[in-house]
Amino acid sequence: QVQLVESGGGLVQAGGSLRLSCAASGRTFSNYAMGWFRQAPGKAREFVGVISRSGSSTYYTDSVKGRFTISRDNAKNTVDLQMNSLKPEDTAVYYCAAEASGKILVLAGWGDYWGQGTQVTVSS
Repeated sequence: QVQLVESGGGLVQAGGSLRLSCAASGRTFSNYAMGWFRQAPGKAREFVGVISRSGSSTYYTDSVKGRFTISRDNAKNTVDLQMNSLKPEDTAVYYCAAEASGKILVLAGWGDYWGQGTQVTVSS
């Protein structure tokens, strides 16, 4: 079992930055690929980005490339999402997830454990 707790959400103006953090506890953190997802009101949850077990590989959805960066610290059991140049369309609840297989190809069913989410609101 892995417990994930997100933090760092809040209200920010368009063009601003936020850094989300996800703290993991339970099993060996470095065994898991970690991902960030988001869900806007009335919309389905969508993939934001993923980072490999070692942190050497990251992938992002096109809409956040060049603006968002995922990093992880396996010694501290944390994975962060640095969000720059935020837009109103980035408003959503952001979730982190852990994938035991280590796969960074995110398909339906990816993510064995999920956090409770943290709200990000970007005002125009």
